[in-house]
Order: sequence, then structure tokens, then C-alpha cells
Amino acid sequence: MSPACLSAPTRRKGERGFILVAVLWILAALATLVSIYAVHVSTTALAASARDDAVLARGLVTAGVELAAYRIAASPKQARPTRGEIAFRMGRARVLATFLNEAARIDLNAASRELLAGLFTTLGAQAADADRYADRVVAWRSPSSTVSAIDGEAGLYRQAGLDYGPRGGAFVHADELWLVAELPPGLVERALPYVTVFNGRPEIHARDAGPVVLAALPGAPAEAPLARGATPDREVARPGTTFEGSDAVRVTVRVDFDNGRTQAAEAVVLVRDFGDEPYRVLSWREDLDIPTPAAGPRREAPR
Repeated sequence: MSPACLSAPTRRKGERGFILVAVLWILAALATLVSIYAVHVSTTALAASARDDAVLARGLVTAGVELAAYRIAASPKQARPTRGEIAFRMGRARVLATFLNEAARIDLNAASRELLAGLFTTLGAQAADADRYADRVVAWRSPSSTVSAIDGEAGLYRQAGLDYGPRGGAFVHADELWLVAELPPGLVERALPYVTVFNGRPEIHARDAGPVVLAALPGAPAEAPLARGATPDREVARPGTTFEGSDAVRVTVRVDFDNGRTQAAEAVVLVRDFGDEPYRVLSWREDLDIPTPAAGPRREAPR
């Protein structure tokens, strides 16, 4: 049958079928557009929420650091706490700020060669290797007095394929330990939690230092942080330790949001009388990977 012979009802049915297919395609396109827009709105909302949490977290971290510094500064210098914690809630987040005196860490610029070697031995290095690593650390921080000494130490760096030599001056940051020649990266990574450049003295704190740091002390077991002759009424620091805290304090702040997000930061502050300011920031690090604190009662260490 020719198209001219098609009846009018037949042609109308074909046109309606074509229109129906077109409408279905338009509806499908609109549904896809709505889905894409919904995903975009959802992603934008999550990103905005994350940015809001980041801004809020920075303020809460600053508050935690300031509260810790004010707690320390509020006490007489001889009675200042060398460790403790502060917990509070603000808005939709819980905040835990813990502080520990930097004297609990080994100072890369002031520690003796024996103490540095003891730390490397405690962290798994062989005794001979630990002595060599300690020599490299001491050489990095020490200005050389002779040309031969300078050339000899610099030669070790050239042999290692490094395009720089030892600083010949104090460590500016503990992370400079990564730059010292011959030190294995794994050993450096394990050592960083126990070293600092802010202690300012060769001794470590007898009560606040952890087991690894105490084990690094030459000539005495880690289980005996006090010297012989100490009694419950009279503490005597063993050689290489002290009961005097540093003016530098490390504050770690953890912020737990109600939505499950967690952010953490760490600051080292110098608590002194600076006039209008009770402290100054020496170091600031964000986005820490901090394990969830163990459940149980919180308490501040005796002062």
C-alpha cells in the first residue's frame, strides 16, 4: 500500500508513537541531568563541611595550645607542671590537649655522643654502627677546626652521592636528622619521636622521659630512673638526668567532631615572660596521625 493510501487514523497513530519516543528520551535526559546535579550538590556540601571543620579545628587547636601554656605559666617557675592534659568540649567537637616538657626528649644539639649512641643501640642498631651514627650526628652539629676534618667529613657525603656536606652548626629542626650521612632511613624514622632541638640541655628529665630515652642513658638500666641513694622522701637524679624542666613544652591537640572526623596538631611552645605574651610558638605541625586514646580515667601527673 502506498503512503498516499494510508488513512488519516493510521498516520496519527504513527505520529503519536514518534512523539512518545521523543518524550521518553527527553525524560531520560532530564533524569540524568538531575542525578548529576544531585551528585554535584552532595559533593559540594561535603567539601564545604570539611572546610568548615578544618577552620573550626584550627581555632580549637589554638585554644588547646593556649590553655596548656596558660596552665603552665600560671604556676611559679619552680612548681610548673612538666606534663598534663586538658579536655573540653566546644560546639560540635571534643578537644584533648596533652603537654609534655621537651626535657623528656634527647636534644640533638646538646646530647653527648654516648647518649646518642645509646639511643641508636636501643632502637636496634649494632653497637659499632651506633657509635658511627653518633659520630655523624656530632660532626653535623660541630664546627670543624681543621681543614682536614672538614674535607674528611665532607668526603663521606660525597661518597654517599650527596651534593651537600655537614652543616657545621646546630640542628635547626629535628627533621634534619634525615640529612645526616650514613644514617639508615628506618633508624631515623624510629628516632624522631625521641629527639628534639628545643630541650637546650644535655640531660633528660628523670621522671618524664619514656622507657626508650631512659634506656639510652649509658651505664644504668632503664628501670632505674633515679640514682642509688634515692628514697621516697628524697629523689636523686641519676647521671645524665635532671628534675628541672625546660622552658619548651610540646603540646599535642586532638579534635574529635561529632560527625566522626578527627584532626590533630602538635606545637612546641616556649613558656616565658614575654611581656604581653606568656609563650611563643617554636614549631607547629598539623595533620598528625594520632591513635585513638585508650579509655579510662584521665589524670595529670604529679607536679
